[in-house]
Amino acid sequence: MEQQGTYDAQFGARKVCVLIPTYNNAGTLGAVLEQVMGYTRHVIVVNDGSTDDTKAVLERFPQVNVLSYQPNRGKGIALRRGFTFAVEQGYDFAITMDADGQHYASDLIAFLDKADRNDPAILIGARNLHQENMPGKNTFANKFSNFWFYVETGLKGPDTQSGYRLYPLFAMKRMRFMCTKYEFEIEVLVRSSWKGIRIGWEPVGVYYPPAEERVSHFRPFRDFSRISVLNTVLVTIAFLYIHPRNLLRFIFSKDGLRYLWREQLLAAGESNARKAVSVGFGVFMGIFPVWGFQMLIAVIVAAFLRLNKALVLIASNISIPPMIPLIVYGSFLMGRMFVTEDATWIIFSKNLTLDDVKQNLFQYITGSITLAVAAGLVAGLVTYLALSVFRRKRTAAQT
Repeated sequence: MEQQGTYDAQFGARKVCVLIPTYNNAGTLGAVLEQVMGYTRHVIVVNDGSTDDTKAVLERFPQVNVLSYQPNRGKGIALRRGFTFAVEQGYDFAITMDADGQHYASDLIAFLDKADRNDPAILIGARNLHQENMPGKNTFANKFSNFWFYVETGLKGPDTQSGYRLYPLFAMKRMRFMCTKYEFEIEVLVRSSWKGIRIGWEPVGVYYPPAEERVSHFRPFRDFSRISVLNTVLVTIAFLYIHPRNLLRFIFSKDGLRYLWREQLLAAGESNARKAVSVGFGVFMGIFPVWGFQMLIAVIVAAFLRLNKALVLIASNISIPPMIPLIVYGSFLMGRMFVTEDATWIIFSKNLTLDDVKQNLFQYITGSITLAVAAGLVAGLVTYLALSVFRRKRTAAQT
């Protein structure tokens, strides 16, 4: 069936293609392609090892670029291979759609209008998650995904699981990914955000057929397990490296220190005591011996105690890499108070025993907790005194 895409010129000028990964969607793929071809002929279908009549359906659309392979490898591989193929065809952007008919081709134009080389961004089609026939498990899974996306990137969004997306392929050329299944769509968002690619959302319509008509290849136990493992890895990387890196970049930026001083410390709305406790608690958590989870625990506790989360996060970064050796050594020094024999350097002994390791670990842990308490108290006290002076001066100057 030949159709002339009514927006072909715009798709071609902006080097945008529509990328549709498919696996055994012969019952819906034809209708999806007919709708898409009404807008553009810049279409790529990735046939991810289908075993149904998908090949016959695709033969009805000879103008579509098809990338086929066997066996089925998963949606992540299909998208990754599709991205590579699209770049080889000269495209800078790819709008991805699912082949099950849930996306409306009319929303392609909204993505097309946002394809801008001067503002590379991944735009996600935000669905109405409360409409009729929306599967309840999808709503829960999306909230779960949105939460961990926020933890890993600091970005809040309404829908991180939608497959209707605009990808700036030219900005992602050198990125390497590890995921092969559904979890790829989480990995690509998080790692793109870490790289500095903007993540945005565009409202789209969505159609969910009655439960008895749905076709899904999502395997709840296996795929949810893979997503959980991925989130564990991403959270660890985020709190050990990405968040400290971003914070340091912000603090040492042109206006970072000024913002921290004026908008967080001196700004009205919170008492000196609350701000001081926030800083002190942040320093405490930055030293407390739960490496890799300090910032996560700090944020959770700060939210529960209604502390200033920004100050808590900033202060918890006392454990940035240059400070770690000093913190570890200081912990061993403080731990001397709790042992009869100093075990600071015992780890370098040639005749190391299990008892030696236990002694060394006990000295470090007790010393680390002591140092965390002492440093937190000092930081809180210094902050309180400084705020008492400078906020008074600021108030007097304003009056």
